[in-house]
Amino acid sequence: MSGQSLLAPGEISPTRPVPASIPRPEYVGKDSPTPYTGPEVQDAETIERMRIAGRIAAQAMAEAAKHIAPGVTTDELDRIAHEFMCDHGAYPSTLGYRGFPKSLCSSLNEVICHGIPDSTVLKDGDIVNLDVTAYIHGVHGDNNATYLCGDVDEESRLLVERTREALNRAIKAVKPGRQINIIGRVIESYAKRFGYGVVRDFTGHGINSSFHSGLIVPHYDSPHHTTEIKPGMTFTIEPMLTLGSYAYDMWEDGWTVVTKDRKRTAQFEHTLVVTETGTEILTLP
Repeated sequence: MSGQSLLAPGEISPTRPVPASIPRPEYVGKDSPTPYTGPEVQDAETIERMRIAGRIAAQAMAEAAKHIAPGVTTDELDRIAHEFMCDHGAYPSTLGYRGFPKSLCSSLNEVICHGIPDSTVLKDGDIVNLDVTAYIHGVHGDNNATYLCGDVDEESRLLVERTREALNRAIKAVKPGRQINIIGRVIESYAKRFGYGVVRDFTGHGINSSFHSGLIVPHYDSPHHTTEIKPGMTFTIEPMLTLGSYAYDMWEDGWTVVTKDRKRTAQFEHTLVVTETGTEILTLP
């Protein structure tokens, strides 16, 4: 793997404004969101609104990803995604969620998830995860992907490629009537072929009018998560694979999660709706 220096927190820029005309999620300005008490199965009208939110989130992520290059700051990627969502009438769901200060998560190299965009400058050989969620018409669409910055070493490149494949395999395994733990079983069995760690403490989740509905979608083989998959359910699958252990540390900011052994990690995510025969991906640009 590339012998680059480990990450350190950078300087966080002031909060970016969102036009007053754009509706906010209920949790903005609060310490925590109101617990979701609605159904995990959504009606056709809600799913249609989620298609819009998912498409905007995917487009915003793709727009930011175009600018991934050595010398660019993660804060600049945040600005691009923020402005794209606002320009399309969407609120950046992470902004103000439990106090998170930015409009996307930028997780580099050994950061598993929830990295805060700041003055950190991308370097040649980095791998860069962007996690973007958009809120519009009362619902959320959530996606992320890991990108290569410049000339990336083979071990890291394969980790990224295989993490994407783990997500694709998991999506194909989703069928009505199966238990939700089929997702983690498929991901972990694939990851084990390469000796990768599978992160356990951060999972996929139900999503709809709530950013995180309470439904848990584990990415490891768990006999305890036996929820039946039903048509109309909406949730994310977002495997996080590591080159070493899945154990982690958290920075003092209370958000940035890094591998305990500081080895690299990759993640991919889509928001899905379960259909009568499989799934529809809602976060496609």
